Amino acid sequence: MNVKTEGTKLIIERTFSVSQERLFKAFTTSSELEAWWGPKGWKTTNKRFEFKPGGLWHYCMKCEDKSQGDFYGMESWGLAKFKEIQAPERFLYEDMFSDEEGNVNGELPGMDIEVLFVPAEDGTKLITTTFFDSEESLNRLSEMGMVEGTASQMDRLEEYLK
Repeated sequence: MNVKTEGTKLIIERTFSVSQERLFKAFTTSSELEAWWGPKGWKTTNKRFEFKPGGLWHYCMKCEDKSQGDFYGMESWGLAKFKEIQAPERFLYEDMFSDEEGNVNGELPGMDIEVLFVPAEDGTKLITTTFFDSEESLNRLSEMGMVEGTASQMDRLEEYLK
């Protein structure tokens, strides 16, 4: 996995040995997304998933791994709004922290995330670009473990696709 920052952008790239269409489906089908989304030891449940422009994705990630100490039992709710979809090449969504009812947590930064699926010689290159409102917001979420969580999540996706 390659990770870089450019100003207020966090760019993560990883190649998967599946077709563009297969990788896109893993991200855009509710049951598939629940099977691998989130860091290792966490389970994702989609309360709402409407993959269409203007559609909402309301989800909960819950730590089920007792070895993760204080994180065990913790829930992290998110609310996303799909902005643009061009299957199977890309989609863009706004992602925000929320509560169980879908109320946005204004104390944590929201972000726009563009997900690209680029055909590659050995499969499909996934490129996610996360756009923050400031470098401070990017640094804050990085300090919360966003990059490590994404790396763990990408490992789960790799395993799921096998």
